[in-house]
Amino acid sequence: MATLFATRGVKSTIITTPLNATLLCDRIQRRKYAGIPIDIKILKFPCAVVGLLEGTEDAHALTSPEESMKFFKALTMLQEPLKQLLQESKPDCLVADMLYPWATASAGKFGIPTLVFCVFSIFSLCITMCLEMYKPHRNIESDSETFVVPNFPDNIKLTRKQMGSKRYSELVMASRESAMNSYGILVNSFYELEGTYADHYWNEFGVKMWHIGPFFLYNRGIEDKAHREKEASIDEHECLKWLDSKEPNSVVYICFGTLTQFNCAQLKEIAMGLEASGQQFIWVVRKHSREEQDWLPKGFEQRMEGKGLIIKEWAPQLLILEHQATGGFVTHCGWNSTIEGVCGGVPMVTWPIMADQFYNEKLVTEVLKIGIPVGVSKSVAMVGDFVQKEAIEKAVKEIIEGEKVEEMWSRAKELREMERKTTEKAVRHTLI
Repeated sequence: MATLFATRGVKSTIITTPLNATLLCDRIQRRKYAGIPIDIKILKFPCAVVGLLEGTEDAHALTSPEESMKFFKALTMLQEPLKQLLQESKPDCLVADMLYPWATASAGKFGIPTLVFCVFSIFSLCITMCLEMYKPHRNIESDSETFVVPNFPDNIKLTRKQMGSKRYSELVMASRESAMNSYGILVNSFYELEGTYADHYWNEFGVKMWHIGPFFLYNRGIEDKAHREKEASIDEHECLKWLDSKEPNSVVYICFGTLTQFNCAQLKEIAMGLEASGQQFIWVVRKHSREEQDWLPKGFEQRMEGKGLIIKEWAPQLLILEHQATGGFVTHCGWNSTIEGVCGGVPMVTWPIMADQFYNEKLVTEVLKIGIPVGVSKSVAMVGDFVQKEAIEKAVKEIIEGEKVEEMWSRAKELREMERKTTEKAVRHTLI
């Protein structure tokens, strides 16, 4: 986003914390070499004040719901340092993540207009707003009974077990108030994908909205794609060489984002499901999911040699999704991963865990029709519903060789071409 603004002649400064600043330095330096100046301002993150270990400055480091609560408390404590920074620097505009709904009021004290960055899909944002306004879930008898999302453009059915947490709903409603008092909303999406829901949001709530994504398209170089979030734990050339040896559309990519934490039993179940499916795969497993020693079936890595690639920590996701050998994406349905899958033109197996992810699953499987659900039925923060190996085997087989594969590929490619046509001009102008 900062690159996008800077290439339009706007001086851009990213406000972040010390640890996160180190993750940005290389990319910002590459921008400066290309004549795109981006600055950084640093706010100290109050880890010790809330009882977190020093260096716990982003959600990747959280290991429990208790730590998450402390983390969100620490975020609110950034309000006063931000006010001081705004008073000193006097920017013409502040772009604030919707996780900081208090930022609009802080900027307003100094007459600084604010744009709110929506980290979710507009589809899921609209569903959350409709649920909070009309509360259809209060009129049913059990958590497993389905209800229709009221006053919504599509016929979407949910259960109470699939709804986002109270904390998630409170955050969205707080961000709504912030957006109402801001200049408008910025979205990491493109209108042709979510235009129906953007129009619905405008008609219902009267808030301006600009689709300025997908942001990852501005990472055009292989280095930016490989290291856009954290340093990959596998050399991108090694990973691509492995994929180059495979047939087109033959490899399943499995990744559950940065926050999902699976226990040893679920990891074993995934491994057994993958092996039973007979499909080739790349499987990303985060460190906090591998704390127990015995997290793989005995001899699994030896049996899967040449057929499966396990990446322990970070993977060059964009490069993998763009590769012709990748034939399916098993995803937790976080919005960043979802839109990367859509723009990569890859059919998906949906395995939502929490927050907006069940809503994104509905977008992928029922509206866009480019995915199949693995069968998760309830939202549980950070852990999720246990999925048996048989369901994993079935879904992985189906995404590669099922009856609906050709239909899903056709729709996925249409969406990819739609995105490329609508964003190619903007990306080219930005790079110039």
